[in-house]
Formats: sequence, C-alpha cells, structure tokens
Amino acid sequence: MKLSQVKQYLETAEAVNFLLPSGTSVPEHFHVTEVGSVGKHFIDCGGTIRKENVVSFQLWNANDIEHRLKPQKLLNIIALSERKLGIEDWEVEVEYQSDTIGKYGLDFNGKDFILTTKQTDCLASDQCGVPKASESLFTEINILTTQNACGPDGNCC
Repeated sequence: MKLSQVKQYLETAEAVNFLLPSGTSVPEHFHVTEVGSVGKHFIDCGGTIRKENVVSFQLWNANDIEHRLKPQKLLNIIALSERKLGIEDWEVEVEYQSDTIGKYGLDFNGKDFILTTKQTDCLASDQCGVPKASESLFTEINILTTQNACGPDGNCC
C-alpha cells in the first residue's frame, strides 16, 4: 500500500487499528515511534543494480495503556515526515516487534490496517538458473518419464 492510500484511509477513519497476519490486534495503546524513509541500494544475483525506497512505520507497545493514537495525529506525523525528510508516495513497510523486529507490508480492510507477510524472492530468476516452481515440476516429471521409458535404445527391458 502506498503512503497516499494510508493518508486517504486516515482521513475518514474513526480509529487507527492494526491487525497482525494471524488476525490478532496490535494493542490499542501502541505508539508510532518512527515514520521514516528507508532506502536500499543493491545488486541482485544477475548483476542488475537496483534502488528501492519505502516509507517505514515503526509500531511499539509501551506500558502507557492510556495512550490511543488518533487518525489526525498520525496524519500530522506523516505530513511532518514528508516535509522534513522528503518522503514521497512510496510503499509503506511496517516494523513491529515479535521474536525479532518483523517487517510487514500493509493493507486495509475498510476498518483496520492489516500487516501482511513479506517474502524474499529472486529478482533475476531469468539469469540465475533457478526454475519457477511449475517449470521445476515439469522438468522433474520429464526426467522421470525419460529415465523410466522403454525403447529400442533403452536399458529397461
């Protein structure tokens, strides 16, 4: 979800709620301790140089159980970060503490923000020789069929 979508949802939201991928709610007294710009400059396994920028929200739970972040307050924090940090309309990534700091994507169900799981992937699969799951299965079936085929030149009979 892009930052503009988050802002759009916050404009009409009555509350700011986040749900974990399991469906469990982030406690209502969470704090947004950071809104930031995170840049990544890297080279993939195929040799392509890439840049990626995301807007990062860090959620944190404290013993301050009376705290409740209002939509307008979060909009104000976002506006300040856009002005001071030059944040643009990038994808939003949410950091939240579990066993370690988890990084999540973000979605919205009409009422609550949903933290979505993220997966690693090969960005140069066409160059590094790792077949897609369907190609791998097809190749495996083809090899098994060829190895087990009986023919005039085969050793199976």
